[in-house]
Amino acid sequence: MRETVAWRYFSRDVVPFAAMIAVECTTVGSSTLFKAATLRGFSFYVFVFYSYVVATLVLFTLSLIFGSRKRRLPSAKSPLFFKIFLLTLLGLTSRIAGCKGIEYSSPTLSSAISNLTPAFTFMLAVFFRMEQVMLRSSATQAKIIGTIVSISGALVIVLYKGPKLLVATSFTSFEPSWIIGGLLLALQFLLLSVWYILQTQIMEIYPEEISVVLFYNMCATLISALVCLFVERDLNSWKLKPGVSLVAVIYSGFFDTSLGSVIHTWGLHLKGPVYVSLFKPLSIAIAVAMASIFLGDALHLGSVVGSVILSFGFYTVIWGKAREDTTKTISDSEQSLLFPTQNREDETLS
Repeated sequence: MRETVAWRYFSRDVVPFAAMIAVECTTVGSSTLFKAATLRGFSFYVFVFYSYVVATLVLFTLSLIFGSRKRRLPSAKSPLFFKIFLLTLLGLTSRIAGCKGIEYSSPTLSSAISNLTPAFTFMLAVFFRMEQVMLRSSATQAKIIGTIVSISGALVIVLYKGPKLLVATSFTSFEPSWIIGGLLLALQFLLLSVWYILQTQIMEIYPEEISVVLFYNMCATLISALVCLFVERDLNSWKLKPGVSLVAVIYSGFFDTSLGSVIHTWGLHLKGPVYVSLFKPLSIAIAVAMASIFLGDALHLGSVVGSVILSFGFYTVIWGKAREDTTKTISDSEQSLLFPTQNREDETLS
């Protein structure tokens, strides 16, 4: 019995927690490589297209190895296909807005703005009745307080620089347009929150993570190709030369766009949209370190103080979510003890 409980805790809590942290690390790494590539003249439209191409090839291979053949694929006329197509439009628009925002600003600002994702997702989840709000519950209070503290930490990073603690000398970046970049990044993470909600609904109907993400990337590849052909008419911009641009495309397509999307989709299916969005604030500390080391951005006191505040808020929200899950588990166990016959009938019917 103890082994069963321990394994359940490991598979439903420890593994998703570690997976979400790993995904945030790869996402920030992708943003940092993309920023380095754009500083050398690489088009972000071409970057998005090639990333989806690489991701589609990787996911097609994974679908042949791990894909389920028992479940029929959705037809082009089915409502599920329409939802996946809508998911593609949301994801592609979010990706383009995010890349353009990073081009105007930096990966650190992107990670700071990403702190809005839990708030956006929480409000949308409440609106769609996917999340319950009980103000007297300590779990709900922890999530609300943690979100506010996390946003405060992000604001400290953006608004207060303070003295320089570390100056790297890799290469210098141009002075960004922070207002335009910030607005584009805010749009990116708003659309990402809607993406989380819609993806969760799709997984309830069609719980095949690899297949759904494969369809998503195939549609995104076709649409991004049309957009890229319309915007980037200079064929020289399509050439991929050995260097940081090629590394950025391969890394983003393999780790971020394909495997990262599969893990996110799996996390949405297992834990829901709010849980997945809670890990976005963690990316700020990662981005600050990477931008300082690889992009030559100076590390300021405000970034350190803001990251500490943000981390405190992040773990407060995680505690609230864990307490909520524990309360729900205890409630379900008590219900199974009170109504064992009814539960057996439900399992038989299901």
